[in-house]
Amino acid sequence: MARTNEELVAMAQHASLPNYRPPPFVLSEGRGCRVSDVEGNEYLDFSGGIAVLSVGHAHPKLAEAIGRQAARLMHTSNLFYNDRAIELAAQLVERTAFDRVYFANSGTEANEALIKLARRWHHEHGRPERVELVAAEKSFHGRTMGALTLTGQPKYHVGMGPLVGGVKHVPFGDLDAMRAAVGDTTAAVMLEPVQGEGGLVVPDPEYLRAVRALCDERGALLFFDEVQTGFGRTGTFMGAEHSGVVPDACSIAKGMGGGFPVGAILVREALADGLPPGAHASTFGGNPLACAAGLAVLSIFDEEGLVENARAMGDRLGAGLEELAAAHGCVSEARGLGLLRGVRLQGVDPLAVYARLRDQHKMLASIAGGDVLRFAPPLNVTAADIDEALERVGALLAEVSQPAAGLGAEVAP
Repeated sequence: MARTNEELVAMAQHASLPNYRPPPFVLSEGRGCRVSDVEGNEYLDFSGGIAVLSVGHAHPKLAEAIGRQAARLMHTSNLFYNDRAIELAAQLVERTAFDRVYFANSGTEANEALIKLARRWHHEHGRPERVELVAAEKSFHGRTMGALTLTGQPKYHVGMGPLVGGVKHVPFGDLDAMRAAVGDTTAAVMLEPVQGEGGLVVPDPEYLRAVRALCDERGALLFFDEVQTGFGRTGTFMGAEHSGVVPDACSIAKGMGGGFPVGAILVREALADGLPPGAHASTFGGNPLACAAGLAVLSIFDEEGLVENARAMGDRLGAGLEELAAAHGCVSEARGLGLLRGVRLQGVDPLAVYARLRDQHKMLASIAGGDVLRFAPPLNVTAADIDEALERVGALLAEVSQPAAGLGAEVAP
């Protein structure tokens, strides 16, 4: 007998740690941009698993590739080569400006690998004093201790100290602050091409180019965290392509497996000796099943033109959000690139707005930076899906702009 939302939520509250705060329904099925709970209630999903579902829910080619590989070979460890990891690494090198690949299981693990790569590479080249890392305020790089330390949001640090030493934070986009922070002991600078969790902050491309020049001048490495911006999300295969900057290495994950956990770092040839044998490893990283998922995603990208679709549909979504921002006083601005978009709310409680969108308008989104309602639909989203989403968001904003909505301070309609 099928269980209800209430029954399953009660089970979850009894058996799981209470570190998440999900709403009281249980998702069980999805297709494309739609998901349903165990009682059949359908939602338009523009949260995208926090920018993970690059090819949507239950894409038949991805599901078939995972099933076929599971029946063939799931795991070997990195004591041995496996064909899928080799094939995926070759594809990533072919599609990007990088020359080498190391596979991990997630974005935070990829960023941990970058931290170790920065310090060990300088050590290998006779510069053991270069151990410091510079990151941006309001950045997000993950929840493991090294990545957490790089994350420039103090709310994530509460009760977690002492953090890893040797990390400085500077305001994102402030070149003078970056110049003051990068010196003779700097191993690497880590930046996001677009700050995702920080509120969809898009930097001036000149800033990223200037940081590249600064790192070259002072002997520091430049790393980009492309966990959220990579794999077509911003309308180019890698987010860095908007600025033309090629970092020394970058991290990727999220959309890479279309929902199957997989991550990696991509490294330029000059850093290929930075993690010699024994310096770093991952039991599950690069396992055949995850890499088969990654290969299927790339095949779908090519067959369906998803990077191009992300650019076109991102423009459509962005233009619609700009119109809504101009029409409703509860929105201060629209933000983002490609299919990583959002509206910054003002005068209202963002969490209450987010909940109303979900509960009354049956649309899923997420919150970024505390006050940005973020949309990250699958890259195969259609124009009809975009228009439907804009209609639902527009209806929501019209409601919450009214003083009677009771969701915060009064704002002009």
